[in-house]
Amino acid sequence: MYYLSKIEDTVRIPPHRFDEPLEEVAIETLNESYVGKIDKKLGLMVSVKDIEDLGTGRVIMGDGAAYHDLKFNAIFFKPELHEIIEGEVIEIAEFGAFVRMGPMDGLVHVSQVTDDYINYDAKRGALLGKESKKSLEEGNKVRARIVALSLKGKSSKETKIGLTMRQPGLGKDEWIENEKRKKKK
Repeated sequence: MYYLSKIEDTVRIPPHRFDEPLEEVAIETLNESYVGKIDKKLGLMVSVKDIEDLGTGRVIMGDGAAYHDLKFNAIFFKPELHEIIEGEVIEIAEFGAFVRMGPMDGLVHVSQVTDDYINYDAKRGALLGKESKKSLEEGNKVRARIVALSLKGKSSKETKIGLTMRQPGLGKDEWIENEKRKKKK
């Protein structure tokens, strides 16, 4: 889920950028410092949206840069346990499928793809259902539920998100549509 949060901080503007528009430099500096970082309460910072209040700068002896206290709005992505997400399969491995959901990736373990026994087809790079003949490949759009979540670390590469597609209304988009058609008949 995406959230808009108000943050108070201080930004350092280097002297060689004093002739540029202050707000643009501040947003760029904040984005360089924080985008891609994880805060346990707020989630993964995606972008600085705007600056609400940019205070007067102060120069610290021996530095030459200007330090401005400011309030800004930032967009965060924070996955929630039991949240239903939509994403795209970006990689298939023998043990499961990696799904990109916004700025983060999660793993659907083979045991959580379907109720069917799953085989890995290395030539196709696909997971195949033994009896149902369902297949899951890179590029497929899927709907899944977050069943395990660990936002430890400082970046999205250190997070672990476990997903399931074994519940009604979840799975590859094609599977969901087929189930809807079956119910209508």
